[in-house]
Amino acid sequence: MNIAIDVGNTRVKLGVFSAENKYVNAVLKEEVEDELNFIFSKYDSIYKSIVSASGKIDQKWINLLKEKTQLHVFSPSSKVPFISNYTTPKTLGLDRKALVAAASVDFPLQNVLVIDLGTCITYDFIDSKNCYHGGAISPGIKMRFQSMNNFTENLPLIKKDAKAHRFKSIGNSTENALSIGVFEGIIYEIQGFVRQYRRQFHDLTVILCGGDANLLAGRLKNSIFANSNFQLKGLNHILEQNTN
Repeated sequence: MNIAIDVGNTRVKLGVFSAENKYVNAVLKEEVEDELNFIFSKYDSIYKSIVSASGKIDQKWINLLKEKTQLHVFSPSSKVPFISNYTTPKTLGLDRKALVAAASVDFPLQNVLVIDLGTCITYDFIDSKNCYHGGAISPGIKMRFQSMNNFTENLPLIKKDAKAHRFKSIGNSTENALSIGVFEGIIYEIQGFVRQYRRQFHDLTVILCGGDANLLAGRLKNSIFANSNFQLKGLNHILEQNTN
């Protein structure tokens, strides 16, 4: 069994995978050391681990993983299961590479657009020849609400989980207008990108993932909703490639 860990700026995701690459368990928890000890007590056959970090790593986590497993720290030099045409590979986020790895293995020989709705919204395209070309990055839901509050004197801060009126076209209050602008704006943005890609790749498979995907999945038709652990699956594929 393997354990994959994604260290973000504010939270940590952990996933346990069986030898058959089947997803077993995942947690989001700040008490990572306690959670790791719990996982190791529950699964006594974890032999390999991978850590991907965009946030700060506690050395205690690394020491524990080294003690219990064969540890691979995901880096720009790690092997990945796809070819890349990205012109600035050193600046390509590890989270994006993990998502593309998951798409490469789980949807082989397909043109795939992975849309990850997190802090930022990322668009990553891999073609049917297993070649990654890049994509786009735009602000996520929370970032859009915060920016309108931060850069104006009078606009209030709206929580990203505010559901009232967000799918109507006309806002009859400032709060509703902000919610509609953010949520509908993102929907139109995603639909526009998908149309653009489909004009060039008619057999395009669209994958939605990330922590905020569930807020919009119902409005985005003709796409596959992957849970927020799609990135962990990609990390597990990368772990297998770098340790076998």
